[in-house]
Amino acid sequence: MPELPEVEVICRGLQPHLLDRTILDIRCSGKKLRSQVECQELKDELCNGKIVSLTRRAKYLVLKMDKGSGLIIHLGMTGNLGIFPPGSPQKPHDHVCWRLDNNTELRYNDTRRFGSVRLLSAKNGRAEENCFFSAIGPEPLSRACSTAYLMQRARRRKQAIKTFLMDSHVVAGIGNIYANETLFRARIHPQQPASSLSAKQWKRVLIVLRKTLNHAIDCGGSTISDFVNASGEGGYFQMNFRIYGKAGEPCSSCNTLVEKIQLSGRASFFCPRCQPKFG
Repeated sequence: MPELPEVEVICRGLQPHLLDRTILDIRCSGKKLRSQVECQELKDELCNGKIVSLTRRAKYLVLKMDKGSGLIIHLGMTGNLGIFPPGSPQKPHDHVCWRLDNNTELRYNDTRRFGSVRLLSAKNGRAEENCFFSAIGPEPLSRACSTAYLMQRARRRKQAIKTFLMDSHVVAGIGNIYANETLFRARIHPQQPASSLSAKQWKRVLIVLRKTLNHAIDCGGSTISDFVNASGEGGYFQMNFRIYGKAGEPCSSCNTLVEKIQLSGRASFFCPRCQPKFG
């Protein structure tokens, strides 16, 4: 599943192609995504309107129109958005296509159909957006996600630090890859209870998390399975993985064999020497 850096890369890649463009028409495959896409409603709210912004919130893309309507798009496991000339052949899993006034099309492709395209109405778009994101925590690259904030949220939380970081109610957009990479680089065992981290450890986690996310964005994201950016090109942060997917391989820092465990149903990788057991 695309995580924060991958979605940010797609957002930045699409912005020059979409801002100030008018949507002329919309086509839908008719197949259900995570929820049903009501194509006629999309046409009624979006057609002949101008796109004024495209931003990212957590792992979602938020597109806004000049009359107040908009879209919240989630890429699911295999979703992708790209810009194409209108005459180019459609792919089998192109589920929503927006025809723009510069003779191009924005196409949403999703093989497994776990993604979603949610409409924000012109009448109540802002309230609908606020309600949708009300339970999601602050962006990890924002000032709101501070050491003090993380310590306060972790107080009395006995769950593993890796699970805590991946909780979208606490921090937005952190998935399995970047939680693994952050904890390795911060030298924190993934099973350490969140409440047991000291202020010094939390500060280190936050610094490393931001550095890792920014590096991944600069690299164009991570090419895992089906991720491609808005230009159809894969990212290359996976070339810089230090721990994710490295079970049984020598640690890049100390040559100890990397171990793998399951935490909350997700694969967790760690070096037993660089990330020693706590307590």
